[in-house]
Amino acid sequence: MSFQNLLVQDTDLVRLITINRPDQLNALNKATIQELHEALKAAERASEVRVVILTGSGEKAFVAGADIKEFASFDITQGKQLAAKGQELLFDLIENMSTPVIAAVNGFALGGGLELAMSCHFRIASENARMGLPEVSLGVIPGYGGTQRLARLVGKGKAMELIITAGMIPAEDALRWGLVNYMVPQVDLITTAAKYAAQICKNSPMAIASAIRAVNAGYDKKVDGFVKEIEEFGKCFGTPEFVEGTTAFMEKRKAAF
Repeated sequence: MSFQNLLVQDTDLVRLITINRPDQLNALNKATIQELHEALKAAERASEVRVVILTGSGEKAFVAGADIKEFASFDITQGKQLAAKGQELLFDLIENMSTPVIAAVNGFALGGGLELAMSCHFRIASENARMGLPEVSLGVIPGYGGTQRLARLVGKGKAMELIITAGMIPAEDALRWGLVNYMVPQVDLITTAAKYAAQICKNSPMAIASAIRAVNAGYDKKVDGFVKEIEEFGKCFGTPEFVEGTTAFMEKRKAAF
């Protein structure tokens, strides 16, 4: 599968997807969102892919935002459709993937770029990364889940501050706020993400998928997260991976998942 705006590379059980629009600071346009949808769905289907690392090309930007030219003339109905379609195609898709997605944030992650990073299962940032949701400076608000995911990650007060000031924060503050899990020199960004991906690959893919569903359920107002946890916990017992994992533990060997 080839893409115009993405680079895809497999190493062992890890798929690196790079948004490759460096002249536009990797801004998200409709075509790139569609390609990301297709690339991520393909990764989800591929048994040889256990983890996805998502990053941007170059050293300046992960994703510097959405392509404003595409929606500057939209009316109310078109605006609502833009947000709904984008959330469905990409941002909600990533959050609910059973294959973990690590965001390797290299440089600017602004607007839709920060929303993209926040939809991933966790985030690693380079020291030069800068993050923000500047939408209110354009007369609009974050529309790809930013108002919801940012508050969940950093708390309501910090989320309000970042959104309504339209400011940017450096990687150090993002780490301190809990917006990113780790901060590393840019030269070490992908190797660090790959290190965590390799650690994930040692574990049961079935159990990881169950854990993702259980954690996400805690943020769904229509679902009791504790009940979902019990359900997912029970489902694990009927799988070959549970048998292998527990048998390996009792035999004092590493499980082969």
